Amino acid sequence: MSVATELEGPTELEGYRALVTGAASGIGEAIAREFAAHGAHVIVADLTGDAAARVADDIGGEAWAVDLTDTEALADPSVNARPLDVDILVNNAGIQHVSPIEDFDPRQFHTILTLMVEAPFLLVRAALPGMYSRGFGRVINVSSVHGLRASAFKSAYVTAKHALEGLSKTIALEGAEHGVTSNCINPGYVNTPLVQKQLADQARVHEISESEVVEKVLLEHNPIKRMVEPADVASLALWLAGPHAGMVTGASYTIDGGWSAQ
Repeated sequence: MSVATELEGPTELEGYRALVTGAASGIGEAIAREFAAHGAHVIVADLTGDAAARVADDIGGEAWAVDLTDTEALADPSVNARPLDVDILVNNAGIQHVSPIEDFDPRQFHTILTLMVEAPFLLVRAALPGMYSRGFGRVINVSSVHGLRASAFKSAYVTAKHALEGLSKTIALEGAEHGVTSNCINPGYVNTPLVQKQLADQARVHEISESEVVEKVLLEHNPIKRMVEPADVASLALWLAGPHAGMVTGASYTIDGGWSAQ
């Protein structure tokens, strides 16, 4: 029996189909579990099929093993029609690369923008006709405080998140008359595998030890001195997906411990 059917909690997403990308771990997994616990049927999309299947089995959803950098496949409706017949789309998948611009591999720069800007555009493009026909849709883009602020050594990631902010606002304007909202969630550093994998690179470019990275880099700008937890992000995603957020669109919600207040 799935977690969703075992729980007797709120069911404000009952009857909705949700697609969450990068949902086999971290923020995406937390959102997938939160949505399922509140009644949604969740498609767990991830590059790692086995991990996606594990989460999907746990929550009574379905797994979609997909390479979101394969934009030719994403642009072909015959390939992805079933998974994209959804009411809620969460663009969460992302990667990170830490390097000075002069040493930044152009191929890595291209991959990051493909995954974090072009893929969300193609998924939204495929999902909107169904949302429009039903008169309801929620697009939730997991951006970052780096969609509002820049940090050194993250040129591709900062560029991609700023672009995602613009895409989200355009979706909001076009979708408004069709009952479709589009918003960004902007966390600071979240306690996920993606952030943990950065520690060595951050130490190298800042010329400090790995043990100093959290205090001197990750939390340097935070008045609240802790990392964001995936559950923090999932709770906001749930509200944005639900019936009470119908007038919320084109917005960016920070969860950054006060970083962007400065």
